[in-house]
Amino acid sequence: MLLLRRFEEAMQRLFLRNEIHGTVHLYIGQEAVSAGVCSALREDDLVAATYRGHGAALAKGTPPEALAAELMGRSTGACGGRAGSMNVVDLEHGLIGCFGIVGGSIAAATGAGMTAAREDRVAVAFFGDGAANQGYFHECLNFAQVMRLPVVYVCENNGYGEFTPTDAVTGGGDIAARAATLGMPAQKVDGNDFEAVAAAAGDSVESARAGEGPQFIEALTYRQVGHSKSDPGAYRPDGELELWLERDPLGVARARLADMGEERLAEIERAVEDRIEQAVEAALAAPYPDAVPGAATEYAP
Repeated sequence: MLLLRRFEEAMQRLFLRNEIHGTVHLYIGQEAVSAGVCSALREDDLVAATYRGHGAALAKGTPPEALAAELMGRSTGACGGRAGSMNVVDLEHGLIGCFGIVGGSIAAATGAGMTAAREDRVAVAFFGDGAANQGYFHECLNFAQVMRLPVVYVCENNGYGEFTPTDAVTGGGDIAARAATLGMPAQKVDGNDFEAVAAAAGDSVESARAGEGPQFIEALTYRQVGHSKSDPGAYRPDGELELWLERDPLGVARARLADMGEERLAEIERAVEDRIEQAVEAALAAPYPDAVPGAATEYAP
């Protein structure tokens, strides 16, 4: 989780220095979800994530060096510098894609579940609460349930669909209950508690792999930053952010690891920070990809 947090903080600084173009959707505050879920997966399991997918990529095994270089458009990136922040793919580590289309990860993981069913693998879809109101959600969950696909659907409910409170646009207010109406086992967990997420994911992944059909997890969490880099978060009620900061997933985990001793915890923190610093330096030193001669573009005559 610390690797995910320090990576995103570094990307935030690089964006402000114009080293990352386009936009960036940071994962700060939600680290326990992807870290907890991916801790239950095998290396050959498959994951589909959202445009806020850096955390899922790192948790599944994408090296921070390759991900940092990708975000900066360098040739050493996971996709050769051509995917950018929102569309990373890393098949070597089971990341079938991050998707800018809301709900796209749900469809991708459902399709991957058809392959996974034949190969003793599990597919996971990470998606936000806003995607629960998309057609992808209802059609894919129904299809997966009917076909008994080994897919684990993970709703990262951070309380907002971009700038709109989830409760203002989500009938019933209980996303896990929607999956349960299909007969799909569904759990709702504290998404800021790594141990709670890991336990739920362990049960869900085991059941899916055993042929018991798709599983659903709604992880209640909170993004500590704006929706994207252009969002100052002015729509948040006074005091809301401060309340959630008291339940910061890194703080919760660190308190539970106190018996390791401050010296050991500090050693881990230094190692993570050194890794991120080296990853950034390597990415900045890498070349941009070469242009493809004669390649058609939307601007070609």
